[in-house]
Amino acid sequence: MTSLRSFRARRLGAALAAPLLAAALGALTPSGAAAQSFNCGTNTAPDEQAICGNHSLAQLDVKMATLYDVATHLSAMGARGDLQDQQRAWLARRQLCGADVGCIRTAYTTRIDALEAYLKGIYGRGPY
Repeated sequence: MTSLRSFRARRLGAALAAPLLAAALGALTPSGAAAQSFNCGTNTAPDEQAICGNHSLAQLDVKMATLYDVATHLSAMGARGDLQDQQRAWLARRQLCGADVGCIRTAYTTRIDALEAYLKGIYGRGPY
């Protein structure tokens, strides 16, 4: 039974990896209208301006937004609300960085690590 669960979890991970990668790469290509998860034309907050002006931060933003979207879709209702609260708290902390690129980068890598760990926990509970 454990090997079947492991097989299904690996199969799910592989099945989700390809669409996630395709979505992330598609969003990051130069032909995409925006390389971040928000509209740079309407956002004037210092942290958002820094993200709009820095390609690597924009890539981190897209990766984080993609992981968050997958996590919210795979979460049960109660867990989804907690995840949304965590995301709002994280956005508030990112805003405290102002235009500090290093601070913003650290905020993104920390959030991405947390979302990846969260998703790994979901995948491990499979099967789906």
